[in-house]
Amino acid sequence: MRFAFYTLGCKVNQYETQAMEHRLIGLGHTVCDFNEACDAYIINTCTVTAVADKKNRNVIRRARKAAPDAIIGVCGCYSQMSPEEVRSLGADVISGSSDRMVFLDLMLQALADRQARIQVDEARKRTGFEPLEAGGLVTRTRAMLKVQDGCNNFCSYCIIPYSRGPVRSLPLPEAVAQAKKLCEEGYREIVVTGIEIASWGQDLKNGSSLRDLLSAICAAVPSVRIRIGSLEPRTVDEEFCKALCGFQNLCPHFHLSMQSGCDTVLKRMHRRYDTARYFESVSLLRNYFPGCAVTTDMIVAFPGETEEEFLQSLSFLQKCRFADMHIFPYSRRPGTLADRMEGQLSNAVKQERSARAITLAAELSETFRKELLGTVQQVLFEQPEGEYFTGHAMNSVKVFVRADALHNQVLPVRITDVSRDGVLGVLEKE
Repeated sequence: MRFAFYTLGCKVNQYETQAMEHRLIGLGHTVCDFNEACDAYIINTCTVTAVADKKNRNVIRRARKAAPDAIIGVCGCYSQMSPEEVRSLGADVISGSSDRMVFLDLMLQALADRQARIQVDEARKRTGFEPLEAGGLVTRTRAMLKVQDGCNNFCSYCIIPYSRGPVRSLPLPEAVAQAKKLCEEGYREIVVTGIEIASWGQDLKNGSSLRDLLSAICAAVPSVRIRIGSLEPRTVDEEFCKALCGFQNLCPHFHLSMQSGCDTVLKRMHRRYDTARYFESVSLLRNYFPGCAVTTDMIVAFPGETEEEFLQSLSFLQKCRFADMHIFPYSRRPGTLADRMEGQLSNAVKQERSARAITLAAELSETFRKELLGTVQQVLFEQPEGEYFTGHAMNSVKVFVRADALHNQVLPVRITDVSRDGVLGVLEKE
């Protein structure tokens, strides 16, 4: 059978799609482009905002219209929260945000008997971690390793604890075994990912924490670069930094989730830190990992955010000197506390504040990249782009080099100039 996938949302969704692709290929099926004629189409959805839900609906409708006789399967967080709505859009097989292999079995059954099927559990009652095969399919350069699922934080703007359930962790020995397997398959970098990886180990009840997991993975595959997914800032303390700073294969790139640089807004968001604690994490990272890239994300125009609160956030961005940022205007999500808050701001205010924050973020990013001029960075090369071959340094900065056929090689590059979305460099003679 011919299958095609469309993935919306986070890296965890991408990981889970890859695992499903692996399974189908292993069973002898063919995975095609989503725009090709196929027997079945699988849409892996996101529901983090109302905008995400709209995108989900558009993709499902497009697939149904383009392939009226195909089996359409929908899984992920949107179908977890709104299965009946997904059914009304013409999906044949509906599953939620767990049991991916069971979902594939349902798809194969539907292809055989043309009968619709729906299987959605109660996310908050989940207790076990679903093991899936780690890796990627094509480039053999970078692989994702999902080590955690679920979230217990209940931020006021977020639906994910309800769509993904409580924290569940991949046991440390299994994570190490998967990392070794990826190394044997030729991957040069592993991205350790999850819904909220800072919570890894909480459910295992054995005293282990994320730093223990990362230390074990780094030690197990010293020839592979280990990149960490998004971190909750309270995870980064003195013990975390001391445990990890000695590993040469740990990428010095730390994405610390921030959301706001104003304490009163953070309190309304139900974030579990303030700006003082956040800046403590930034300072620790720069002390133990000199020259590291600290990146973040920020929600602007959260309900009730005043101009003064927004200016406090901008000032905090400058204080932290982020290497890169993702700026999001607040998007209402039905079912969350923030959706019911007073002081919802207009789209005009959201757009104006987003533009100001994006401008500042671009300036800070350029400053960080200029600081790399003249340095030598170890670059994992991935693909050609026009006259250049591109890859990423360990600090996650994109590097452009005029060269051919460097795929999956890690080579030293001297940085010579700053480009619009990265840096230019020349291969350094070893």
